[in-house]
Amino acid sequence: MIKPTESELEILHVLWEAESATVREVNDRLSQKREIGYTTTLKLMQIMFEKGLVRRDESGRTHFYSPAVPREATQSQLLQNFVDNTFQGRAADLVLQALGNHRPDAGELDEIKALIAQIEQQQQQNKL
Repeated sequence: MIKPTESELEILHVLWEAESATVREVNDRLSQKREIGYTTTLKLMQIMFEKGLVRRDESGRTHFYSPAVPREATQSQLLQNFVDNTFQGRAADLVLQALGNHRPDAGELDEIKALIAQIEQQQQQNKL
């Protein structure tokens, strides 16, 4: 899978939420966060189409774009690349760093504990 740039990832977030959108709709959503010109958004989406990151429906006068890559697969790939490059493949170092920089609230701690319990349960089942 092709690694999207930061700007392309912003566009993908909009398309993952909307499922399908025009360049104007994407640009309007991006403009709520930062200043970006329509032609910049258009050019980025054309490049993304060429790279295979988005699909383009050209059946009507207005072109509609949709994500060609699943959110979960993209997030997983980007996270794995980040862990490999930043923490030399050690996910534990990432978790320890994240928890050291951010004080999780009770709800987040419960989610973390539940995830650890789920992973431990899967490991036990794999041993059987």
